[in-house]
Parts: sequence; C-alpha cells; structure tokens
Amino acid sequence: MNRVTTLEAYQDDRGNRIEFDGHVDKHVRIKFRGSRNVLRVTGPVNIADLGIDFDCDDGLVEIGPSRGVPALRAAIRVGDGCAVRIGRNVSMTTTAAMSTAEGSSITIGDDVMIASDIQIRADDGHPIFDVRTGRRANPARSIVIGNHVWLGLGSCVLGGATIGNGTVVGMRSIVTRPLPNNVIAAGSPARVVKRDVAWERPHLTLDPPFRKPTAASVRKSEYWALTDDEQSRPSRGRQLYAGARRRVRRGLKRVRRRLRTRA
Repeated sequence: MNRVTTLEAYQDDRGNRIEFDGHVDKHVRIKFRGSRNVLRVTGPVNIADLGIDFDCDDGLVEIGPSRGVPALRAAIRVGDGCAVRIGRNVSMTTTAAMSTAEGSSITIGDDVMIASDIQIRADDGHPIFDVRTGRRANPARSIVIGNHVWLGLGSCVLGGATIGNGTVVGMRSIVTRPLPNNVIAAGSPARVVKRDVAWERPHLTLDPPFRKPTAASVRKSEYWALTDDEQSRPSRGRQLYAGARRRVRRGLKRVRRRLRTRA
C-alpha cells in the first residue's frame, strides 16, 4: 500500500496516479492499495480535509474547482471499478463520508451545499444474502445528486437515490429513492413535503440583509424552477390502490361512528 500526504502530480509503479497542477500539503491522506487508480483534481480548489482510500483496482475520483464557498472536507472510500465525481463549488461544513463498491458510482453536481454529519453511501459495507436463494439482498447501487442541492444536517443518501437540481433534503432524513427537482424532502425514508421551492446560499445571520422576507432580498441563482416530478409520481395502479384504501378507511370510520351512536 502506498500512502500520499501531499496533493500534487504523482504516479507509482502500479499505475496509480494523481493529476493536479497545484500543491496542497496539509490535511491530505490518500491510500493506494490496488492498481490503476486515478485522482483527478481541477484547480483552483479549496480543500480543508481530504482522505481517500483506493481499496481495489481501477477506481476514479474527480474533484472540480471551488472558489467563494466553504472548503471541501471529505472521507472517500473507492471500491473495485468505482467512481466518485464531485462538481464545481461543492461545500461541506464538516467531513462528509462517501463510500462506493462493486462498480458503483457517486456523482455530485455543481454548487451543492453539504451540511454537517453527512453520509453518502452507494454500498452497505458488508454483504447480506437471502437464506433461501443465496442471492445478494443489498447490492451496491449508484447515486446521483444534481446541481444546487442542499443536504441538511445529519442526512444520509443511500444507494439507488437520485436527487434533482435545486432540492433541499431535511435534517436527519434518509434518501433511498428518486427525488424530483426543487422540492423539500424529509423523513426516513425521505418523502416530498413541499414542491416548487428554491433556496440560496446567503446565511441568515452572516450575510446582509439580516432579514430576508422575500426573494428580492437575495440574488437568484439559475436553479429557480417549478418541480417537474412526472417520473417520481406513483403509477396509475398504485394511485388506484391508494384511493381504494382511503375509501375503505373512510367507510370503516362511518361504521364505527354509527355503532357508537347506537350504543
């Protein structure tokens, strides 16, 4: 295993390499256990803490440039044939944990704001099998996070999740399914609680004006849009099933009321 503690151009005899024109010599920890792994960094980049474990072969990490936003802080595990791609101006309040395995990938778009205590996991770390069939119950699945997404404090994004542009994920939420653009999603698992929303980076107490009652108080980004959630809507069959369940519940309530009245 080769350890690298300086972010700069690098190559070893197993084909592992770092592609970066700059030089960062603090808070960098990169481990190459396999072969033909690549870390590609496009500068200038603001890095406060970066740890990457290339555990296997043919892994890829790409980090885009950042300027004018809080620094990048990430602990990244890269499995066999996996990729982690981080876009431009991605910020993190504290170190965000990311994990990939078995050919999966994590893609994070531009201008994403990642709060404290965040997990982004395309895999579960250990296999779970169906006792009857012997098949895997928890295969690794890729994750896609769009542009200008806000991941709230303590939220977790799991394998198979996709998050549309401009969406906000609420505190302590767990994202396990596709979320459309420009929504607020919350809960475990996360569900859409409000559509047609937009958010901006200016802090309520650090960036004037210190009261922001309307959109006129901030500069609008390009990510203001109505929610287009056709793909995330339930199928016609599921809608009919849910409607039937609601009608049954209402009927049962009416029966109970009549029984109480007669008693």
